[in-house]
Amino acid sequence: MASYDLIVIGSGPGGYVCAIRAAQLGMKVACVEGRDTLGGTCLNVGCIPSKALLHATHQLHEAEHNFAAMGLMGAAPRVDWEKMLAYKADTIGQNTKGIEFLFKKNKIDWLKGWASIPGAGKVKVGDDTHEARHIVIASGSESSPLKGVEVDEETIVTSTGALSLKKIPKRMVVIGGGVIGLEMGSVYARLGTQVTVIEYLDRLIPGADGEVAKTFQRMLKKQGLDVVTGAAVQGTEVLKTKTKVSYTLRKDDSAHVIDTDVVLLATGRRPFTEGLGLDAAGIARTPRGQIKVDARYRTSIDGVYAIGDVIEGPMLAHKAMDDGHALADMLAGHAAVVDYNLVPGVIYTSPEVASVGATEETLKEQGRPYKAGKVSFMSNGRAKAMFQGDGFVKLLADKDTDRILGAHIIGPYAGDMIHEITVAMQFGASAEDIALTSHAHPTFSEAVREAALACGDGPIHA
Repeated sequence: MASYDLIVIGSGPGGYVCAIRAAQLGMKVACVEGRDTLGGTCLNVGCIPSKALLHATHQLHEAEHNFAAMGLMGAAPRVDWEKMLAYKADTIGQNTKGIEFLFKKNKIDWLKGWASIPGAGKVKVGDDTHEARHIVIASGSESSPLKGVEVDEETIVTSTGALSLKKIPKRMVVIGGGVIGLEMGSVYARLGTQVTVIEYLDRLIPGADGEVAKTFQRMLKKQGLDVVTGAAVQGTEVLKTKTKVSYTLRKDDSAHVIDTDVVLLATGRRPFTEGLGLDAAGIARTPRGQIKVDARYRTSIDGVYAIGDVIEGPMLAHKAMDDGHALADMLAGHAAVVDYNLVPGVIYTSPEVASVGATEETLKEQGRPYKAGKVSFMSNGRAKAMFQGDGFVKLLADKDTDRILGAHIIGPYAGDMIHEITVAMQFGASAEDIALTSHAHPTFSEAVREAALACGDGPIHA
C-alpha cells in the first residue's frame, strides 16, 4: 500500500494541473487515470482534437473563398480525410505525451486504472488500495443522453464519435445549438456536409448575449448551416441507407422529420462519477448530480475534495484548471480564490465568439444602470485586410462608475482578445482605463479600445 500527501482522480485539465501544482509545492502526489493516455476528455476527445479539425477546415475555407482575391491562384486543396485525421491524432499525441513528461518531471506517480473511494483517506485502483491525506475528485464529465436517441458512436454520435467518423457524411443533423454542436457542425459544413442544427430553445448558444447570438445565427446560415430553433427532438430511427430524426416545433406542435446520414448529439454534458462509490462513501451531491463542495472545494467527507466539471460552475477546461491550481494552493496553506463570473467562454468557430461577465439581458433583469460601447470589425483595418470584417466588440460598463461589467466579441481571434478585458475586470478597471491604453496598430485588439471609447465620447474610427 502506497501513501501520498495527495491523490488526484482524473488527469484532465483540472486533475493534471492540481497534481503538478501540488508537486511544485512539495507534496508527494499520485494521479489516477484509466485511459491509456493522460489529459482526459479535453486533450483526447475534446478541446484539442476539435481545434485541430477547426484549424484544418478553416484553411480549406480560406483556399476556396479568399485565396483568389489575394492573387493566390490555383485549385483549392483536395481533402484527404484519413490524412486529416492523422494530423488530428498527431496533435493529440504531442499534447498527451507533454503531460506525461510533466508528470515525470514533477515526480508524480501515474496510477493506471479506474478509481473508487472505499472510505476517507483511501483510494482503490484495481486490486490496490492507496492512502492519502487529501483526495481530489477530478473525473470530469460525459455527454448527456437524450430520450429516444441511442448513441452508437458510428451513425448517432457524441463529440467523441464526431471526431473520428470513417468518412465525411453528405448530411448531418446536430441536436443542440451550444458550443460543441456548433464547432463540430462548422467543421463538417466546411468539408461539404449539409448540416442542420436543431435547438430546443428559441435561439442558439443559450446564455450568450442576445445580440451576439442573433448575429452568430445569421452568419452560420450564410455559411450554409441550416438552423431550426424552438424544436424538440422526439427520436431517431436508423435505417439501412439513412437515419430519420423526428422533431416538433414548440410554437405550434407541428411534427417534422428530417433524413440524415449522421446525427451528432450535443445537448450538453453531465458529471462523470461512475464507479467512484460516492453514495457508499457518503459524498453528497446536488439534484443535478454534481458533487457538493464548499468555497474550499471540500466535500461532505473530510479530506475529500472535488473540482472541475463534477462540481457547480461553467463546464470549461480552463475553469477546471483554475479550480485545480487554487485547491493545490489551499492545501499548501496559501490563499486562493476563483471568481466564476470572470471565467471567459469561447466558441472556436469562424468567426469566433467570446464573452466574459454580464450580458445586457442580465443587467436589465438586475435593474442595473449600464452603458454599452459597440464597434464593428468593419472599422478595423486589419480585419478588413483579412476578409474578417463581420462581427463586433461590445463592452458593458456601469453607467455611474464606468467599471467594466462584461464584454462580448464576435469576430476574428475573439478568444484571444477577450483576455485583455478579463484582466481589466479582475483588477476593477473602467472602460476609460482601456480607452486610454495604447494598442498597437494595425491589430484586431484595436476594436476593444474603440469599444471602450464608445462607452465615453465615442470611437475614433467608427
